[in-house]
Amino acid sequence: MTTVVDAGRLLELLRVFLKLGTTAFGGPAGALVATVGIFLPAFVFVAISGPLVPRLRASPLAGAFLDGINGASLARMAVVTAQLARVAVVDLPTALLVMGAAILLLKLHVNSVWVVLAGAAVGILIA
Repeated sequence: MTTVVDAGRLLELLRVFLKLGTTAFGGPAGALVATVGIFLPAFVFVAISGPLVPRLRASPLAGAFLDGINGASLARMAVVTAQLARVAVVDLPTALLVMGAAILLLKLHVNSVWVVLAGAAVGILIA
């Protein structure tokens, strides 16, 4: 029997985990449980697969597969960024904030931490 794992099932599992974490613990403890549940699996997968990647890259077939995964990941991130932009950039102040952040990041090479903090400060000021 083959088990099919799709995004819907994974999202449902995540929703159940988050609901359990926030109802069982609530408040900051629930937020911590939810954060660990979201980020820990990624760190575990990286730790496990990290030593294998150089060996996989040596194989022409596996290397081509990993190149395809990289391209698909970049495309997915671009699509999600465009979708978020359509929802988040709703007026002139947010459009100016996005353009300012892009200039700071892409032209002036400002550290992203400072850009996020500046964006938060501007958001508080205009709210």
